[in-house]
Amino acid sequence: MDNTDVIKAFFAAFRERNAEAMGRLYHPEASFSDPVFGKLDVQQTRAMWHMLCSRGKDLKVELVRCEADANSGSADWEATYTFLKTGKLVHNEVHSRLRFKDGLICAHDDSFDFWRWASMALGASGRLLGWTPIIKNAVRKQARHNLDNYRPLAATA
Repeated sequence: MDNTDVIKAFFAAFRERNAEAMGRLYHPEASFSDPVFGKLDVQQTRAMWHMLCSRGKDLKVELVRCEADANSGSADWEATYTFLKTGKLVHNEVHSRLRFKDGLICAHDDSFDFWRWASMALGASGRLLGWTPIIKNAVRKQARHNLDNYRPLAATA
C-alpha cells in the first residue's frame, strides 16, 4: 500500500466511523494536532478518533482530495455533524498535512478556520467571539477535558 492508499484507507475508515481501523494506520510514534485538541500523542490521537466516531451519530466525512509521495502527503476533507454541546450543525472544511514512516502515519496536522467552525458550533457567541483567545482556549480546555475523561474507555489499537 503506498501513502496515497494509506490516506484513502484512513478516510474510508473515518467515513465508516471505524476508529480501530483508523488507529491501526498510525505509527507507534505518531502525533496529531488541530486547532481544537492541540497536540496529541499516538494514544491520545487514537482515543480522540474513538471518542469522535462513537459520539458522532450523524457524522458524515468526505475526502475531497489527497496526494502523497514517499514521505509526506495532504488531504482536503469535509465533516458534517451535530456539535453535541449546542445541538448545532457543523460543516467543517479541513486540510490535513501528513508524514509517513514505515508505511504508517507518523505526523498528522489538521488545520481549519477556527472562527468559521466556532460560528457554526457555538452559534452567536462563536460568531462574535470565536476569533478571540478566550473562546479558543475555552474550547480547547473543554475538548481536552472530554478526551481525558474518555481516554480510559477508548480502544488503543
